[in-house]
Amino acid sequence: MMNEYYPNFAIIKEIKKETINTNTFVLKFTDQKIADKFSWKPGQFMMLSVLGVGESAISISSVENDNSINATIRNVGNVTNSIFSLKKGDSLGMRGPYGTGWPLEKIIGKDILIVAGGMGLAPLYGVINHVIRNRTEYGHLEIIYGARTPENMVFKDEFSKWKRIKNSTFFLTADEITRENPFECRTGLVTSCFPMMKTHHRNAIALLCGPEIMMRFAAKCLETIGFADKKIYLSLERRMKCGIGKCGHCQIGLKYVCKDGPVFNYDDIKPFIRPL
Repeated sequence: MMNEYYPNFAIIKEIKKETINTNTFVLKFTDQKIADKFSWKPGQFMMLSVLGVGESAISISSVENDNSINATIRNVGNVTNSIFSLKKGDSLGMRGPYGTGWPLEKIIGKDILIVAGGMGLAPLYGVINHVIRNRTEYGHLEIIYGARTPENMVFKDEFSKWKRIKNSTFFLTADEITRENPFECRTGLVTSCFPMMKTHHRNAIALLCGPEIMMRFAAKCLETIGFADKKIYLSLERRMKCGIGKCGHCQIGLKYVCKDGPVFNYDDIKPFIRPL
């Protein structure tokens, strides 16, 4: 029987610099049969490993036509630091995908509100691309993205394209503007954009991802303006070790973030996250 913890080798095809400490790594399984069979849902994650160092859960930001996997990684620990030391053509371990994705089938025909903070845009990147490719299946798309500064924002090369999406609204906001403002970026938290939203709760689903404090405040504000808890989805981040619900490191209440999430309906997870 195949060992579920055993990673397969993947090669780094390309490295795209996003910020001073964040890169998007384009990865592909070296075994073509595994690469050909790979399928995913936006919101799922991979377990990436460096031999002798360890393993880390990394969200899939997108997948190319040849099944190359784009993983956007911020250098914040031993494993990610080791990944950042690798070059194009080097190999690492990769297994997955794991977890539940965003409920794309449940939001067909509805307006979509995306609220992302910092690296939280990476798990939602695939949702935006999916809506672009299937534009007629969804209603109004509203994207609110915030970061500490404009320089800390990821996928900046995509902003001009996202502003041109049909039947959509796109807001950028930062805690502080440190230099010239290249993206028409507002100053403030993501919730400061809510009074200008075009999305109405009557026929909308909200997708949230970012620091947990941001998601809790955003969800509370959405409740205040009429969003029911069951119409809000969020992606949680916990320290995941196995990725398959065996070790218990990521347990939150009765849920395992790696297996039951990382995408949860707010109505299901609300009792288990720290209230405001």
